[in-house]
Amino acid sequence: MTDARPRQALVVRGGWEGHEPVAATDRFIPFLEENGFEVEVSETLDAYLDADRMRAADLILQIWTMGEISQEQFDGLATAVRAGTGFAGWHGGIVDAFRNNPDYLQLTGGQFATHPKGFRPHSVSVVPERADHPIVAGLSTWDLHTEQYWILTDALNDVLATTCYRVEEGWPWHRDVLMPAVWTRLWGEGRVFVSTIGHKLDDLDHPSVRTLTERGLLWASR
Repeated sequence: MTDARPRQALVVRGGWEGHEPVAATDRFIPFLEENGFEVEVSETLDAYLDADRMRAADLILQIWTMGEISQEQFDGLATAVRAGTGFAGWHGGIVDAFRNNPDYLQLTGGQFATHPKGFRPHSVSVVPERADHPIVAGLSTWDLHTEQYWILTDALNDVLATTCYRVEEGWPWHRDVLMPAVWTRLWGEGRVFVSTIGHKLDDLDHPSVRTLTERGLLWASR
């Protein structure tokens, strides 16, 4: 009897260097390998043009902040996800990417809008009704001191964790605003995992963030 083929993970990284796409994704490549993935890294979006490579991928981990994606590159990505390839990422690497392509924004289910200047203390809490989801099971509430993303999202998302924007003097909103921080999304046969946490490397090293990110990668994979 022959062994089943290893799962294939494609890491696509680049864009704005402020999010350290190489160092950030390097933190998770060993985890993927330990969980049976063969990992390939691309530092060009042209990876999305290779139909054979995309069909073979069980998981795409993308960290590519800002930048532009061609329609052909997007079509390659979207076709793979709709056919069952998982798509995952964090922070600006997935939800502050490719604003030139509205279809990409629909695929991810969310778009970075803004964040207050600088880092700010805030908490992230698991949605009580989703506490048994395998990505966040056993997690509750944790504190961070980093960027707090204001996100525009849609109702198709399964929100697993939220963060609260409190009313502060001089800010234009008039009540506390509960903001999605971690969500999943089904897209065709594929699964999408998004975490808004991860501006800096030590955000990704926070035990709760590390746990949910690793679980999110596994959950999204075919």
